[in-house]
Amino acid sequence: MTRPTRQREDRTRWQGEEEEDAEEDVDLDDLDPEDLVRTADGELIHEETGLIIEEEQIDPGPEWRAFNHQERQEKSRVGAPTTQTMHDKGLTTTIDWKDKDAYGRSISSRKRSQMHRLRKWQERIRTKDAGERNLQFALSEVDRMASALGVPRSVREVASVIYRRALDEDLIRGRSIEGVATAALYAACRKEGIPRSLEEISEVSRVERKEIGRTYRYISQELGLEMKPVDPKKYVPRFCSELDLSEEVQAKANEIIETTAEKGLLSGKSPTGYAAAAIYAASLLCNEKKTQREVADVAQVTEVTIRNRYQEQIEAMGIHS
Repeated sequence: MTRPTRQREDRTRWQGEEEEDAEEDVDLDDLDPEDLVRTADGELIHEETGLIIEEEQIDPGPEWRAFNHQERQEKSRVGAPTTQTMHDKGLTTTIDWKDKDAYGRSISSRKRSQMHRLRKWQERIRTKDAGERNLQFALSEVDRMASALGVPRSVREVASVIYRRALDEDLIRGRSIEGVATAALYAACRKEGIPRSLEEISEVSRVERKEIGRTYRYISQELGLEMKPVDPKKYVPRFCSELDLSEEVQAKANEIIETTAEKGLLSGKSPTGYAAAAIYAASLLCNEKKTQREVADVAQVTEVTIRNRYQEQIEAMGIHS
């Protein structure tokens, strides 16, 4: 019984020695890069021989494991990510407005007055100079207007970055903070492909439409934002949704815009007016008639604009009204 066991041990040892010799004989320069495989653990392995080329990779992840979202939240020891939408990028301490302790119990009146005092001083020391107070006010304005317009968070981030750049380049001197903040938000909407017309922007702003347009052109030129013309098709889904029109009308309006734009009709025209006219034409063609007044109210253009663009579009399409 002892001999076969020893033979097996000898055979295993010989096989191990042969594998070691084989590993020593492998020249790394002769290996085909296509045969190298990177594992999930970060090791680089030669597929044919099983030779490990690279190991002991640094794992940048946490040392703990979590199997669901709740565990991940409980074990995480980091705070919220930094954001450009706050003047301090969200890195300062925030004292909660609720007068409760860590267990959710109400605190005494003495502690409440102390927390009120701390909260007040915390707000005061968050901004160290006029420049930071300027930035804090401007970014709060951007956040307020973005909420009123219902645009996603990415637009707020881009608008905040544009405003910071304008502040660094000293473009705000001689202009109102609200004007530059509104222009930055308008530029961000165009950058992110979620355009809002100047009329819509001016409705939520405390600045007149003319000043927004003038400030936008100035910062766009000075910062080299390189804005592409707005595609009228970007407005079609939103306008159709507000007018309660079907997808058939939406598709027809997009088709009208594409066909007429190829013939050069879009050049120099307002994209909102062009989209509104296409929607009006499509609603007639699909027997879901909407009046020019209804479409004009949603698109915030005049009925005259819709009539003019509509006539141009149906002539280019070869349709007789």
